[in-house]
Amino acid sequence: MRWLTGWSTGAPRAGTPAHEVLATVAPIAARPLWTGPNPLWAVGDWRPEEIRLVSLRPGAPAAVSTGPNAPDPGEDTPATSRLAVLGHCGATDAELAAGLAAARGGAVRHLTAWPGSYTVVLRAGTSSTLLLTDLAGAQPVFHTPWAGGTAYATAALPLADLVGAPLDTGHLAARLACPESPEALGTGTPYLGVQRVPPGHVLAIRGGRPYLDAYDEPPGAEQPRDEAPAIRELTRALLESVRSRVRTTAPTAEAAGRARLGVDLSYGTASATVALLAAAVPLPPVPSTAAAPVVAAGARIGGARTAGARTGAVKGSWARAAAQEPSVPEQLAAVTLGETEPPATLALAPDTPRLRHTVLDPGPDTLPYAGLRADPQSGRLTDEPGPELIAAARAEARFDAGGTDHLTGYGARQVLDGHPARLADLIRAGRPRELLPPVAALAGADRAAAGVLAGALRTPLTVVRAAHRLSRVRYAEALDEAAAKLTARHVPDGGGTAGDRSAVDLAWCVPGPAARWLSDEALSSVALRLRLAARKPAPEEHPGAHRARHALYRQARSYRTLVHAAEQPGQRLHAPFLDNQVVRAARLLPDDVRLQPGARHALLHAVLTGAGRTDLPPDWGRGPRPDRTAPARAGLRLAADGLAELFDAPLLAEAGLIDLPAVRAGLARSATTLSPAALAGLADLVSTELWLRRLRARRHGACWTGLPHPRPPALTS
Repeated sequence: MRWLTGWSTGAPRAGTPAHEVLATVAPIAARPLWTGPNPLWAVGDWRPEEIRLVSLRPGAPAAVSTGPNAPDPGEDTPATSRLAVLGHCGATDAELAAGLAAARGGAVRHLTAWPGSYTVVLRAGTSSTLLLTDLAGAQPVFHTPWAGGTAYATAALPLADLVGAPLDTGHLAARLACPESPEALGTGTPYLGVQRVPPGHVLAIRGGRPYLDAYDEPPGAEQPRDEAPAIRELTRALLESVRSRVRTTAPTAEAAGRARLGVDLSYGTASATVALLAAAVPLPPVPSTAAAPVVAAGARIGGARTAGARTGAVKGSWARAAAQEPSVPEQLAAVTLGETEPPATLALAPDTPRLRHTVLDPGPDTLPYAGLRADPQSGRLTDEPGPELIAAARAEARFDAGGTDHLTGYGARQVLDGHPARLADLIRAGRPRELLPPVAALAGADRAAAGVLAGALRTPLTVVRAAHRLSRVRYAEALDEAAAKLTARHVPDGGGTAGDRSAVDLAWCVPGPAARWLSDEALSSVALRLRLAARKPAPEEHPGAHRARHALYRQARSYRTLVHAAEQPGQRLHAPFLDNQVVRAARLLPDDVRLQPGARHALLHAVLTGAGRTDLPPDWGRGPRPDRTAPARAGLRLAADGLAELFDAPLLAEAGLIDLPAVRAGLARSATTLSPAALAGLADLVSTELWLRRLRARRHGACWTGLPHPRPPALTS
């Protein structure tokens, strides 16, 4: 896990440690980027090109450096400005210097407009520090009060380690009950007292005190948006995101035998789009020192003299060893897991010789819940819990066959698709006729699955009625109603037809799949959070845009947990769809375009066409999909004994979060009878229990040195 951390102290107050005492506290195995009373460190396996520092002093040009160089020994003054950009950033040195100069005037939004996924830290003078989060939430920032000031980091666990924060079981209950509801989650974390900076916000620490402000507001719902310019901007943004990663990839010492660049080639159009765009960009040449050892002409190897090649230009001259360009372009490792016959995935990327397709046969060790058959505590401890923990072995197998830099399609569904709640936005905007295509598509799907009566009559009435109700209901009334349903345990089971599930999604707040197994006390605590949030001002955006934005935040959190759980040593996972510029471009898409049947496939087809790939068939990406729940069902059957042992005396029950008899009854049911929502709920519960056990087995203070009087964390309610 890679993270950066630091703190900003204010004026010393009574009862707080002096600066001399703070100087003894530092992260273990950290690289100092800034020193002094307000330091900054980079911790973990950062690549040199992922650490870029800029400093600007009065009367001198901006100094830009790359890599973990020695900290600037010069003493900062109130007129000194510093900028640190950590992660993959496609900006040039000149752009970084210009960005720092412009930020001195107070503007910061331009610092998030470069290609890539990165964290920005800006220090103005000696007492003001600013940290910017990305728009999706894949690069979060956390903060907590400490030593009379504020400590910050890009991971919550080190901050909890620093201040000895106990677990916040109320937040864990909210994550399980309403994982997409900001009214329930707030800005908290699983650690009491450690706060999360919302995506699209800047954390400004002045005089040791934190202040939050939004730096990027989404365009207003009433602003007219056209389809053609939006698709052009989406094409430009996605192309730039993919190209910036392909053109900067380079071999590393840890990646012996691994391809430089890898791509996911799953069954979806998002990963196939990224693969096709990456295959059209040539990789940078490999330096001759990385390709083979350089041997001087005439040198002796093993007692024999090497022969050099004569140029013929001058008698007795020898040709210099030069890096030769390969005769054919370097291939990309395209990885597919879970399919024995490759034609389905090859149809998504036809006639692409640069993709070296590898189909992995998923064995029992790569199924979800496979780790329960061994030691459940042997896996990696992630920063936060997430269902990706139970599928870490499956992801590790896929990424192990990929490249040193591995591109994925994570986040495309949430960035491009139309959330069902956007149907209410169309009604609010006075465009009810545009509900016809998506409602007709739902009716057609239900007609084929549940009969003519359900598809032709019940589904349109149910969905349109729910959309009209969401467009009219007041925000406070909606939250009060959701709290009452939680208290009464009226939780949707995720069953029924596609129209039924869409009607359930047409609400301000929807319980998660694990809510049915929570205890009455946990549900009551979450309901109280919703009732308190109902007394606050309502969001300015429409309910559909609000729900879609927070669905994207949840997916970004899941992707971050996946990176912590499954990324291989020396490897970098990339999700171009979660980049700031791609998220901003997708916001320009009109709602009626998003809600069209097959909108994501059509949008990505248009992106590839605009990028020059014109040989794709009109029905590209609309083929049948494999059963996504089949691996989870098979893993549950094989891990039945491990699950029974895991929930023999679970920590979730010790904290009062779950109804243990109901959970055991759910585990005792046959995996084939569980609905997809029930499978997702079990994954949330099992992964949270695994995370709690790994956290309890961890030694407190493992991230820091010089901490006084460590206190072990405990479960508190």
